[in-house]
Amino acid sequence: MELVWREESRAVGHAPQLMARLQDGSGLLLDCAGRSGPSVRLAARARVVAAAAKAAGWSYRLAEPPDPVLVANVRWLAGYRHPRYAAGPCMPALAEAFDSPRPAVEAVYELGDPIAVWPAVFHALWSGVLRVRLDEPLHERAVVSVARQEAEAA
Repeated sequence: MELVWREESRAVGHAPQLMARLQDGSGLLLDCAGRSGPSVRLAARARVVAAAAKAAGWSYRLAEPPDPVLVANVRWLAGYRHPRYAAGPCMPALAEAFDSPRPAVEAVYELGDPIAVWPAVFHALWSGVLRVRLDEPLHERAVVSVARQEAEAA
């Protein structure tokens, strides 16, 4: 969608980067700021879009740049998103190995050859079978657990 309005004698338009319909029927418009934050131009347009969204009963958000640690972790795990990494012999044992939260390296060495096990762990983290804090640097001592623990608590 694109909003178009007049400023002085010229037409100005802006297409938010995301439009989502929320479960309650309202809408959300979202723009993402660049690495250095919102430009002066985007900030000015954001004020107009926010007012238009409010008039329509929607909300508008200008998202700040993502945390560099989060970006680095997601980028790393994305390298293991291919299903071939789930085909390893240790995949069925991963849930049991991480049944209780523990440092990843402990379970990896317990499961076998680290060269074969680490890719399976990273794939399980990417696919949501396992969980780890992504707002902290991902390293061998990062505490990993089975993702279902979080779902059961909800």
